[in-house]
Amino acid sequence: MTPPDAPHNRWSDLDRPPLNVTALRRGLLRPDTLWTSLEVVESTGSTNTDLAGRARGGAAAEGTVLVAEEQTAGRGRLERTWTAPPRSGLFFSVYLEPGDIPVERWGWVPLLAGVAAATGLAKSAGVDMSLKWPNDLLVTMEGQERKTGGILGEFAGDGIVVGIGVNVSLRADELPAPTAGSLALAGAVSTDRETLLRAVLRSLEDWYGRWKAADGDAAASGLQAAYAAGCATLDRTVRAELPGGASLVGEAVAIDGDGRLVLSTEDGLQRPVSAGDIVHLRGAAGGLT
Repeated sequence: MTPPDAPHNRWSDLDRPPLNVTALRRGLLRPDTLWTSLEVVESTGSTNTDLAGRARGGAAAEGTVLVAEEQTAGRGRLERTWTAPPRSGLFFSVYLEPGDIPVERWGWVPLLAGVAAATGLAKSAGVDMSLKWPNDLLVTMEGQERKTGGILGEFAGDGIVVGIGVNVSLRADELPAPTAGSLALAGAVSTDRETLLRAVLRSLEDWYGRWKAADGDAAASGLQAAYAAGCATLDRTVRAELPGGASLVGEAVAIDGDGRLVLSTEDGLQRPVSAGDIVHLRGAAGGLT
């Protein structure tokens, strides 16, 4: 690695080469695909913020992909920050316009992105992936679940911007928290970011196409079943920390038709949770391979 006092440039860490935008465009931007444009920027605060701004100004078409080599103010759920060393991961956002799909079904799009990302990464990196409801990507390191990625969706313009962040090559001393992980530390057979990005975008296109063809019906498209099959939150006791400070403990028993997590509580009731932080307390985990 380059000494700390050396000037920064895009080749300063040879283990983390820059993305080849020409090759990515050649592989992804074709007339019969969802993706219409792809831009790679060296550094930005947040790809979601940038792309949402373009969408609100009418400057983003469906299928726009914005990738950053580094995010300095990346955002996760509940306004948490997301930071990582330059070129150590995938940091990108896409703009989708579900069009005539009923708006009440658009909430499935971030969950759809989770299934697509987990599936694409499992195939291309050779690492078992699972989903923590609603939108964390988990890997297993030394027998422990670790968060290696996250997804954030927000309405913008006539559609929705979906941001995906994945820790790819982070080393143990670079992890931001004891609960964090990376594909490399989970034993990935490939950490080539171009290969991983192409796999995730192709998987996202596939799942988005299925969902739209079913008029946004998560059950009919197979999305609801796929999410449940890969969800590490199901079949275990969890604590849901709800907006406003309340909490709810129960067994996570299902993902309902609206994408909510259904908890079976001690009083015998089944309570759907639509938003909040989920803490895994005990029980078995599922997996997407």
